[in-house]
Amino acid sequence: MDKPEHHIFVCASFRSGGDSKGACSKKGSGDFMPYIENEILDRGMNAQITSTGCMKACDYGPVMVVYPGGQWYGKVENEDAIDEILDAVEDGGVAGDHLIS
Repeated sequence: MDKPEHHIFVCASFRSGGDSKGACSKKGSGDFMPYIENEILDRGMNAQITSTGCMKACDYGPVMVVYPGGQWYGKVENEDAIDEILDAVEDGGVAGDHLIS
């Protein structure tokens, strides 16, 4: 497998003990994983997606982080927001409306 050009992390709010109690999980971040994966495949992006433990940015949840740029995106609450972020990743830019500054 070739190294992915982009790595997208989605907060799943897992805490010690394995419980997912945080804001991201409560707002459905886990439900976005299949949508993001399908979008990556449909767009032919060289990207990987990973769910994470709590990213400690609950005020902004759900949270996505895109590397190698290291952009942190918050309030990723629907498919439109995800599409805007993925569009920006494809274009080599930043989705400013969702960026956590």
